[in-house]
Amino acid sequence: MIAWSIFIPACFALNSAPGPNNMLAFANGARLGFGRAMLGGLGRMPAFALLILITIVGLGAVLAASATAFTIVKLAGAVYLVYVGIQFLRKARALAAAQSQETAVRPLMRRDFLIAISNPKAIAIFTAFFPQFIDASAPAWTQLAAMGGVFLLLEVAAVMLYVTAGTLIGKMLKSNRIFVQLNRLVGGVLIASGASMALSRQ
Repeated sequence: MIAWSIFIPACFALNSAPGPNNMLAFANGARLGFGRAMLGGLGRMPAFALLILITIVGLGAVLAASATAFTIVKLAGAVYLVYVGIQFLRKARALAAAQSQETAVRPLMRRDFLIAISNPKAIAIFTAFFPQFIDASAPAWTQLAAMGGVFLLLEVAAVMLYVTAGTLIGKMLKSNRIFVQLNRLVGGVLIASGASMALSRQ
C-alpha cells in the first residue's frame, strides 16, 4: 500500500516549489486577477498528465538511461525557458501597461503548457520520486497512476496558491512600476531556470 501520509506532503512540497510555472502563475495573478490567471495556470495539467503517462509506460526510464536523449530534451527546454524569460524582460513595461486589459485565456494556457512540457526535470522527478512509494506486492502501474492522479490534484492546489498570492499582491500594489519589476523578476527566474537546466549535468 502506498504510504500516502508521506507521499502527499512530500509531493505537495515538489508542486509548491517556486519553479517557472509557479512564478508565471504568480505574475499572471498579480497582472490579470484570479480568474484568468487560474485558467491560464491549468495549461500545465495536460503537460504533466502526458509526462506522467510517459513515465508509467517506461519512457522516463529510457530518457534517464540515454544521456544523449535526455541532453537533447533538456537543452530544448532550456532554450524555451530562456526565450520566454527574455520576452518578459523585453516586454516588462508593455505587460504592466496591459494588466487591466482583457487577455485571452488560450495564450496563457498555451505558454504554461509549453513551459511544463519542455522541462525534462518533470520526467526525472516522476521517474525518481514515484518509485520510492511503490509497494512491490501490488501492480506497479496502478500505483503509478494513482500517484499521478494525486500529483495532478496537488498541482491544481499549487496553482491556486500562487495565483491567489499574486492576486493579493496585485490588489495591494497598484503601481505600474511594481508590475514592471515583477515582470522583470519572472523573466529573470525563467532565464535562470533555463540556464540552470542547460548547465546541469544530471
